[in-house]
Amino acid sequence: MKAVVCAEPGRLEVADRPRPAAPSEGWARLAVNSVGICGTDYHIFEGKHPFLEYPRVMGHEISATVVETGPDSLLPLGTLVVVNPYISCGACIACRRGKPNCCTAIRVLGVHTDGAFCEEILMPEENLYPANGLSPGAAATVEFLAIGAHAVRRSGAAPGARSLVIGAGPIGLGTAIFSRIAGHEVALLDTSAERLAFAAGELGFSGGLVAGEGLEKAVAEATGGDGFDVVFDATGNAASMERSFAHVAHGGTLVFVSVVKNDIRFADPEFHKREMRLVASRNATRADFDHVIASIARGLVPVDKLVTHTTTLERCVDDLPRWAHDKAGLVKAIVTIGGK
Repeated sequence: MKAVVCAEPGRLEVADRPRPAAPSEGWARLAVNSVGICGTDYHIFEGKHPFLEYPRVMGHEISATVVETGPDSLLPLGTLVVVNPYISCGACIACRRGKPNCCTAIRVLGVHTDGAFCEEILMPEENLYPANGLSPGAAATVEFLAIGAHAVRRSGAAPGARSLVIGAGPIGLGTAIFSRIAGHEVALLDTSAERLAFAAGELGFSGGLVAGEGLEKAVAEATGGDGFDVVFDATGNAASMERSFAHVAHGGTLVFVSVVKNDIRFADPEFHKREMRLVASRNATRADFDHVIASIARGLVPVDKLVTHTTTLERCVDDLPRWAHDKAGLVKAIVTIGGK
């Protein structure tokens, strides 16, 4: 079968790989339909991912069709599924507590093991969720949107809460969309006026805040001096994450959607006087995937606006490197491999 392999940082190639073996009990062989290109994939291509061995087949935002199952499976052949790319051990303390998204031995497709920039993959059936009428392209957006949906659920913010999403990239936009679905009053903050204009014009998020001089005054004006009830930082930038503490209202919540290798420092008196909650949000669970699938089906998620670029498996070797360096107008790119 054909696969796109990142042979080393800066070099992609189309290669022939063996098709997956027949699935054992509890596993299924899938024909890949569509795969979203994630920021992680760009980092792998650029050699910026800290925990990766080359060569690697990337791709973890996946829709696929079931073509073969193991013994005693009840999963119908031909089912279009959304793939949860987080393979958990099922035995560690996180898994025992129903949190496989932070399994101590987690393996992520396209990072710890080869992903879906190829024609077929093998996956545990427990990681496959029926797409319930979504198109293959829309189904390939579910995973990245589930990251934001999980962050919103982790926040515990009630309807009517004023939320601020910092970072208007794909994860930030997904977080903003699901914050809005949760009934929050949502504002976006970014360094890019272009991204904020897209969020306003295409997604309906008005009143965006531009990072820089005068931001503190703008936050005060937007919240009547109170700060935001919940702040989501989706930047992957340590400096932004440290500054985000100042935007939280007394009694409010700060959610770190992104993760960085840096130490994060904050003023303890400011943290304590607010009696803030600081919450980490990692990956997503079945409940988040189901919520996203249902929300897309109900027309609450403007997938057609979020998918701005498309390519094929063969063209990906030229398109992905270009998009890694030129993201003008780019929100989400989808690689179409099979299906319609």
